[in-house]
Amino acid sequence: MATFRAVAAVSRAILKLLEDGCPTDEFPDAQFELQQALDFQKSPIAEGVSLLLYRVAPTAMRRNLAPRTEVDGRRFRPPLPLDLFYALCIWGRTADVQQRLLGFCARTLDDVPVLPSGLLNHYAPEPSTFRPEETVQIVAEALSISDLHQLLDLLRPSIPLALTYVARMVSLDSSIPIDDAAVVQTRSFEMAGGLR
Repeated sequence: MATFRAVAAVSRAILKLLEDGCPTDEFPDAQFELQQALDFQKSPIAEGVSLLLYRVAPTAMRRNLAPRTEVDGRRFRPPLPLDLFYALCIWGRTADVQQRLLGFCARTLDDVPVLPSGLLNHYAPEPSTFRPEETVQIVAEALSISDLHQLLDLLRPSIPLALTYVARMVSLDSSIPIDDAAVVQTRSFEMAGGLR
């Protein structure tokens, strides 16, 4: 269960995983950028990878998470589990470069489908965004026709080659405590009107 900074940390970790593993001898000019939809209205990067977070949704699989309990016994409201939907956009000066770069990205993300907390925290705004036992799973996601059209509308006028992924179960902690009721002091077995 991570802090609210987790969404940005997951995005940065995916991008840096690709950038750090990129074979620079084959792609010497490759740039790796985190982008938003407005960036696609401008001139695209000549060669490299753009990561676009295009949709966020509450996790449908598991919504009834238990409250978070700290070591000292304090309890907090349950975490909010989110799924993050990404378009990994590939740019190249030639179709050959673009397709080879796409192959590298697809292979890399399939080789590392689970991002550990060490990697996530390394690129997070604060080093304790994720707890040591936390991970985030990255899965290739096929789009429905309607989702594909919606994504293409976001990317116009520069529509790149793209792969789509989902980061599953990114749980955001709540800082709102749960006030427990006071401990029972006495018991009373008498009922109104009394039983005879």
